[in-house]
Amino acid sequence: MSQDAIPESWKPALEPVLATPEARRLGGWLKAEEQAGKQIFPPRGQRLRALELTPLDTVKVVILGQDPYHGPGQAHGLSFSVPEGVAVPPSLVNIYKELESDLGVKPGPGGNLEHWAKQGVLLLNNSLTVEAGKAGSHAKQGWDVITDAAIAAVAEREAPTVFILWGSHAQTKAARIPGLANSEAHLVLKSVHPSPLSAYRGFFGSKPFSKANAFLREHGRDPIEW
Repeated sequence: MSQDAIPESWKPALEPVLATPEARRLGGWLKAEEQAGKQIFPPRGQRLRALELTPLDTVKVVILGQDPYHGPGQAHGLSFSVPEGVAVPPSLVNIYKELESDLGVKPGPGGNLEHWAKQGVLLLNNSLTVEAGKAGSHAKQGWDVITDAAIAAVAEREAPTVFILWGSHAQTKAARIPGLANSEAHLVLKSVHPSPLSAYRGFFGSKPFSKANAFLREHGRDPIEW
Protein backbone atom coordinates (compact mmCIF):
# COMPACT_ATOMS: atom_id res chain seq x y z
CA MET A 1 0.00 0.00 0.00
CA SER A 2 2.92 2.30 -0.73
CA GLN A 3 0.74 4.73 -2.65
CA ASP A 4 -1.97 4.59 -0.01
CA ALA A 5 -0.24 6.03 3.04
CA ILE A 6 -2.15 5.96 6.32
CA PRO A 7 -3.53 9.46 7.02
CA GLU A 8 -1.91 11.09 10.04
CA SER A 9 -4.93 10.98 12.38
CA TRP A 10 -5.34 7.22 11.86
CA LYS A 11 -1.68 6.23 12.28
CA PRO A 12 -1.77 5.46 16.05
CA ALA A 13 -4.68 3.05 15.49
CA LEU A 14 -3.54 1.43 12.25
CA GLU A 15 0.25 1.37 12.13
CA PRO A 16 0.50 -1.47 14.71
CA VAL A 17 -2.00 -3.48 12.69
CA LEU A 18 -0.09 -2.94 9.45
CA ALA A 19 2.89 -4.65 11.06
CA THR A 20 0.95 -7.88 11.60
CA PRO A 21 1.48 -10.97 9.41
CA GLU A 22 -2.10 -10.67 8.07
CA ALA A 23 -1.55 -7.13 6.81
CA ARG A 24 1.82 -7.98 5.33
CA ARG A 25 0.31 -10.94 3.49
CA LEU A 26 -2.44 -8.68 2.14
CA GLY A 27 0.09 -6.20 0.77
CA GLY A 28 2.10 -8.95 -0.92
CA TRP A 29 -1.01 -10.61 -2.31
CA LEU A 30 -2.35 -7.35 -3.80
CA LYS A 31 1.00 -6.66 -5.44
CA ALA A 32 1.06 -10.15 -6.93
CA GLU A 33 -2.51 -9.84 -8.24
CA GLU A 34 -1.67 -6.57 -9.97
CA GLN A 35 1.57 -7.97 -11.41
CA ALA A 36 -0.49 -10.85 -12.80
CA GLY A 37 -2.51 -8.31 -14.78
CA LYS A 38 -5.69 -8.37 -12.73
CA GLN A 39 -7.63 -5.13 -12.54
CA ILE A 40 -8.19 -4.01 -8.96
CA PHE A 41 -10.70 -1.37 -7.86
CA PRO A 42 -10.37 1.29 -6.62
CA PRO A 43 -7.02 2.17 -8.17
CA ARG A 44 -3.95 2.77 -6.03
CA GLY A 45 -4.04 6.13 -4.29
CA GLN A 46 -7.79 5.92 -3.60
CA ARG A 47 -8.01 2.87 -1.36
CA LEU A 48 -7.80 4.80 1.91
CA ARG A 49 -9.88 7.74 0.68
CA ALA A 50 -12.47 7.30 3.44
CA LEU A 51 -9.77 7.78 6.07
CA GLU A 52 -8.28 10.75 4.24
CA LEU A 53 -11.57 12.65 3.99
CA THR A 54 -12.73 11.81 7.53
CA PRO A 55 -9.97 12.17 10.14
CA LEU A 56 -10.49 10.07 13.26
CA ASP A 57 -11.20 13.04 15.52
CA THR A 58 -13.96 14.29 13.20
CA VAL A 59 -16.01 11.07 12.92
CA LYS A 60 -19.67 11.53 13.88
CA VAL A 61 -21.30 8.74 11.87
CA VAL A 62 -19.97 5.46 10.48
CA ILE A 63 -21.71 3.83 7.51
CA LEU A 64 -20.28 0.37 6.91
CA GLY A 65 -20.25 -1.14 3.44
CA GLN A 66 -19.14 -4.60 2.35
CA ASP A 67 -16.67 -4.10 -0.48
CA PRO A 68 -16.05 -1.59 -3.29
CA TYR A 69 -18.13 -1.48 -6.44
CA HIS A 70 -16.59 -3.82 -9.00
CA GLY A 71 -17.57 -2.01 -12.22
CA PRO A 72 -15.23 0.25 -14.20
CA GLY A 73 -14.97 3.77 -12.79
CA GLN A 74 -17.33 3.19 -9.88
CA ALA A 75 -15.15 2.68 -6.81
CA HIS A 76 -13.27 5.65 -5.38
CA GLY A 77 -12.67 4.63 -1.78
CA LEU A 78 -15.99 5.54 -0.12
CA SER A 79 -18.71 3.01 0.69
CA PHE A 80 -21.87 3.38 -1.42
CA SER A 81 -20.38 6.40 -3.26
CA VAL A 82 -19.37 6.80 -6.91
CA PRO A 83 -17.47 9.62 -8.64
CA GLU A 84 -19.20 12.43 -10.49
CA GLY A 85 -20.45 11.39 -13.90
CA VAL A 86 -20.97 7.74 -12.95
CA ALA A 87 -24.50 6.33 -12.90
CA VAL A 88 -25.96 6.09 -9.38
CA PRO A 89 -25.95 2.39 -8.35
CA PRO A 90 -29.23 0.73 -7.25
CA SER A 91 -28.40 0.61 -3.52
CA LEU A 92 -27.55 4.31 -3.50
CA VAL A 93 -30.77 5.05 -5.40
CA ASN A 94 -32.62 3.45 -2.50
CA ILE A 95 -30.53 5.33 0.07
CA TYR A 96 -31.52 8.54 -1.68
CA LYS A 97 -35.19 7.51 -1.66
CA GLU A 98 -35.06 6.91 2.08
CA LEU A 99 -33.23 10.20 2.63
CA GLU A 100 -35.95 12.10 0.80
CA SER A 101 -38.70 10.24 2.66
CA ASP A 102 -36.96 10.73 6.02
CA LEU A 103 -35.76 14.33 5.81
CA GLY A 104 -37.28 15.71 2.63
CA VAL A 105 -33.80 16.09 1.14
CA LYS A 106 -33.74 15.82 -2.63
CA PRO A 107 -30.36 14.43 -3.68
CA GLY A 108 -28.38 15.93 -6.52
CA PRO A 109 -27.99 14.17 -9.85
CA GLY A 110 -24.78 12.34 -8.94
CA GLY A 111 -23.70 9.70 -6.48
CA ASN A 112 -20.58 11.31 -5.01
CA LEU A 113 -20.88 11.28 -1.20
CA GLU A 114 -17.70 13.21 -0.43
CA HIS A 115 -19.79 16.00 1.11
CA TRP A 116 -20.93 13.50 3.76
CA ALA A 117 -17.38 12.32 4.39
CA LYS A 118 -16.09 15.85 4.87
CA GLN A 119 -18.71 16.44 7.58
CA GLY A 120 -17.63 13.43 9.63
CA VAL A 121 -19.43 10.49 7.99
CA LEU A 122 -16.91 7.65 7.74
CA LEU A 123 -17.90 5.74 4.60
CA LEU A 124 -15.85 2.61 5.18
CA ASN A 125 -16.04 -0.70 3.38
CA ASN A 126 -15.06 -3.92 5.12
CA SER A 127 -12.71 -4.80 2.24
CA LEU A 128 -11.01 -1.84 0.59
CA THR A 129 -10.28 -3.52 -2.75
CA VAL A 130 -12.04 -5.85 -5.19
CA GLU A 131 -11.19 -7.52 -8.50
CA ALA A 132 -12.99 -6.10 -11.51
CA GLY A 133 -16.30 -7.86 -12.08
CA LYS A 134 -15.98 -10.11 -9.03
CA ALA A 135 -17.96 -8.91 -6.01
CA GLY A 136 -16.51 -10.07 -2.71
CA SER A 137 -13.34 -11.38 -4.32
CA HIS A 138 -11.03 -9.79 -1.71
CA ALA A 139 -13.25 -10.45 1.29
CA LYS A 140 -10.97 -13.01 2.92
CA GLN A 141 -7.57 -11.62 2.05
CA GLY A 142 -6.83 -9.68 5.24
CA TRP A 143 -8.61 -6.35 5.01
CA ASP A 144 -10.68 -7.29 8.08
CA VAL A 145 -7.82 -6.76 10.48
CA ILE A 146 -7.30 -3.20 9.18
CA THR A 147 -10.92 -2.10 8.96
CA ASP A 148 -11.76 -3.72 12.32
CA ALA A 149 -9.01 -1.62 13.88
CA ALA A 150 -10.35 1.56 12.29
CA ILE A 151 -13.86 0.95 13.62
CA ALA A 152 -12.53 -0.01 17.05
CA ALA A 153 -10.59 3.26 17.15
CA VAL A 154 -13.83 5.17 16.57
CA ALA A 155 -15.76 3.11 19.13
CA GLU A 156 -13.09 3.60 21.79
CA ARG A 157 -13.35 7.39 21.72
CA GLU A 158 -15.54 9.23 24.21
CA ALA A 159 -17.26 11.23 21.47
CA PRO A 160 -20.82 9.88 20.98
CA THR A 161 -21.02 8.42 17.49
CA VAL A 162 -23.70 6.85 15.30
CA PHE A 163 -22.97 3.49 13.64
CA ILE A 164 -25.31 2.73 10.73
CA LEU A 165 -25.28 -0.97 9.91
CA TRP A 166 -27.18 -1.97 6.78
CA GLY A 167 -27.40 -5.72 6.24
CA SER A 168 -26.16 -8.77 8.10
CA HIS A 169 -22.57 -8.40 6.90
CA ALA A 170 -22.11 -4.99 8.55
CA GLN A 171 -23.96 -6.12 11.67
CA THR A 172 -21.79 -9.21 12.05
CA LYS A 173 -18.63 -7.14 11.70
CA ALA A 174 -19.75 -4.59 14.29
CA ALA A 175 -20.66 -7.34 16.77
CA ARG A 176 -17.00 -8.37 17.04
CA ILE A 177 -15.62 -4.86 17.60
CA PRO A 178 -14.49 -4.24 21.20
CA GLY A 179 -16.29 -1.30 22.75
CA LEU A 180 -19.13 -1.30 20.26
CA ALA A 181 -21.27 -4.41 20.67
CA ASN A 182 -22.60 -3.38 24.10
CA SER A 183 -21.79 0.31 24.03
CA GLU A 184 -23.98 2.79 25.84
CA ALA A 185 -21.99 5.77 24.56
CA HIS A 186 -22.89 5.30 20.91
CA LEU A 187 -26.04 4.82 18.84
CA VAL A 188 -26.15 1.69 16.69
CA LEU A 189 -28.82 1.69 13.96
CA LYS A 190 -29.53 -1.59 12.18
CA SER A 191 -31.70 -2.49 9.22
CA VAL A 192 -31.65 -4.68 6.14
CA HIS A 193 -29.40 -3.65 3.27
CA PRO A 194 -30.59 -0.94 0.82
CA SER A 195 -30.09 -3.34 -2.08
CA PRO A 196 -33.15 -3.75 -4.33
CA LEU A 197 -33.23 -7.37 -3.13
CA SER A 198 -33.96 -6.39 0.47
CA ALA A 199 -34.82 -2.68 0.78
CA TYR A 200 -38.56 -3.31 1.00
CA ARG A 201 -38.07 -5.64 3.97
CA GLY A 202 -37.21 -2.93 6.46
CA PHE A 203 -34.79 -0.44 4.97
CA PHE A 204 -37.48 1.87 3.68
CA GLY A 205 -39.04 3.64 6.63
CA SER A 206 -36.11 3.01 8.97
CA LYS A 207 -35.30 6.77 9.12
CA PRO A 208 -31.56 6.45 9.80
CA PHE A 209 -30.75 10.02 8.84
CA SER A 210 -33.17 11.77 11.19
CA LYS A 211 -32.32 9.34 14.00
CA ALA A 212 -28.60 10.00 13.54
CA ASN A 213 -29.05 13.77 13.61
CA ALA A 214 -31.34 13.65 16.65
CA PHE A 215 -28.69 11.66 18.54
CA LEU A 216 -25.91 14.05 17.54
CA ARG A 217 -27.93 17.08 18.66
CA GLU A 218 -28.81 15.41 21.97
CA HIS A 219 -25.11 14.92 22.64
CA GLY A 220 -23.99 18.41 21.67
CA ARG A 221 -22.61 17.54 18.25
CA ASP A 222 -23.53 19.32 15.02
CA PRO A 223 -25.90 17.32 12.82
CA ILE A 224 -24.99 16.15 9.33
CA GLU A 225 -26.29 18.11 6.35
CA TRP A 226 -27.30 15.05 4.40
